[in-house]
Amino acid sequence: MSGIVGEASDEDTSRSIWRTITLVVVAALGVFVLVALILTLGDANRQRDRALKLQTHSYEVMILSANLSGTIARAEASLGRYVISADTNLGQTYSADWQLAGQQLARLDRITRDNAEQQALILPLRRAFDARGAELSTIALNTFYKRNGQAIPLYYKARQSASLSQIDDLLDKIGTQERALLADRTGDAMRSVARSSGLASTLSVLGILLLVGAVALGWLTVTALGQSAVARAEADAERDRAIELEAAVERASAVLLAQESKLRQVQKMEAVGQLTGGIAHDFNNMLAVVLGGLELAKRQLGAEASAAHRHIDNATEGANRAAALTRQLLAFSREEALRTEPIEPVALVLGMSDLLDRTLGDGVSVAVDAAQDAAWLVRSDRHQLENAVLNLAVNARDAMNGRGKLTITAAGVTLAEGAVGTCHAGDYVALSVADSGCGMSADLLERVFEPFFTTKPAGKGTGLGLSQVFAFVRQADGQVGIESVVDQGSIVTMYLPRYREGSAVAPRVETAPDTVIEHLALDILVVEDDPRVLAATMGALEELGHRPIACDDPLAAPGMLAQAAHVDLLVSDVLMPGQTGPEMVAALLPANPELAVLFVTGYAGEAGGEAEFGGHHVLRKPFTLVALERAVAAAIAARAATILDRLAAA
Repeated sequence: MSGIVGEASDEDTSRSIWRTITLVVVAALGVFVLVALILTLGDANRQRDRALKLQTHSYEVMILSANLSGTIARAEASLGRYVISADTNLGQTYSADWQLAGQQLARLDRITRDNAEQQALILPLRRAFDARGAELSTIALNTFYKRNGQAIPLYYKARQSASLSQIDDLLDKIGTQERALLADRTGDAMRSVARSSGLASTLSVLGILLLVGAVALGWLTVTALGQSAVARAEADAERDRAIELEAAVERASAVLLAQESKLRQVQKMEAVGQLTGGIAHDFNNMLAVVLGGLELAKRQLGAEASAAHRHIDNATEGANRAAALTRQLLAFSREEALRTEPIEPVALVLGMSDLLDRTLGDGVSVAVDAAQDAAWLVRSDRHQLENAVLNLAVNARDAMNGRGKLTITAAGVTLAEGAVGTCHAGDYVALSVADSGCGMSADLLERVFEPFFTTKPAGKGTGLGLSQVFAFVRQADGQVGIESVVDQGSIVTMYLPRYREGSAVAPRVETAPDTVIEHLALDILVVEDDPRVLAATMGALEELGHRPIACDDPLAAPGMLAQAAHVDLLVSDVLMPGQTGPEMVAALLPANPELAVLFVTGYAGEAGGEAEFGGHHVLRKPFTLVALERAVAAAIAARAATILDRLAAA
């Protein structure tokens, strides 16, 4: 029994397949017939439109040639009456008709330019027309000057002129040619339309037959399937709808999760930027107090206190290192612009050897491998590049558990467009840090540059090292690549654009001379909301021989400036409660155009350049006495140059 059912089922399945194939074939033929019919009707319409257009063109040529002949005849008749009667109105009628004939001839020339044979007749027609015009013009002039005795014989002679006969013959030829051309074109169009109509009729019959066959076959198929097929189709439709609904729910959930993750990441990075910027601001204010106090103490000590000098120098070095750390923190929060200069990466890495050895420990051997073109330069921030290399080295040490070989490689490479990330085509310096550590799996490689992502135990890492490297390299228009094999090690490569102009700049070591430059004593208004920074700045200016005036509120600065007898320079912090330094200066300068301005800031986010402060000089915290002295001198010199330029312009 089951065998019979199985055979019946196989037979039904076979019939269903053949019915489906037949339906597909009939549908394909139907589509073919429909497309062919549409194309045929379209071609027939185009042929009809073309025939109508050509017919209209031919009628226009024939009508225009006939009108031209009639206009010439009417003009000559008007001239004859003008010769006999000497009526000036008839003369004007002749002139108007002859001008109209010229316009008709010009139009006839334009509309027959697509026909070389007719154009060959237009040229002699125009010469004959001009010759005839000259003859009639002579007759009209004689009549106009009352020489009718000469005009009448000339008129009768002109009626036998060869130019008139030539004009009539040429116009007849143009009309005859156009009629013959119209007949040929009409015949071709009618034959083309007849062919298209016949083909359309055939396709229509075939389409009707296919439609009847498809309807019959569909009816047979539906009857054969019966209620079972309908029920199965409904069940399949319900299942498909359920699957689609489930997929839609999953897609919506994935979108919501992705948006939520992005929102959390944006909020987290915004909080990090605000936190690092605020910490750096307060930290730089404290460093300004430390450096100012240390240098004041150093300048007041006697020459015999060598030990005290040594300790003060060590404290100053520590404060400078803290300032460098603050700049790195600001760079991570993207609040400080890079101070770029030409750098040779190999020389920079070799100069970091002592720092790397102390940081990585004795268990890690460091090797520097430089290719022949390793002398290529990059333009970057020296401190940030050192910090990036140090971060990669520390990560490599941790991956090797403090023991292994670390190799730093510098090589010049030429990349094609998009060969590495978003790098443009050109020359790059590839600075690589390779380790022999544990390596990373593919899923970890996808997340290594995410802020706060780390595989280290709690308290062993922040997850900011590689993200800081990534931000620095992208800010330098470069790209970071990473290769890693589990249990074999990792290679992190920074691709930095090659710099071709200039030469590498040696690291600058700022040293404060024992003596300061001679200067004039100035009256200086100091605006600073932090009382410690205000006191340190006041002491520094007094040490330099100036006469500072303290102001702890920017809103009180206008009143103090008005009360002071004379103020040469305004020294102002940038970020202050109530009013910022630039806002205060913008309000003061219109009433005090000769006032010199010097901004002092520890928040590097707004100190990207002097252009952001109206061209006024900017001194960064922490600063030394020498730096303060030079900044004061530069601000005064800039004020003097501005005054001279204003006088010269006046």
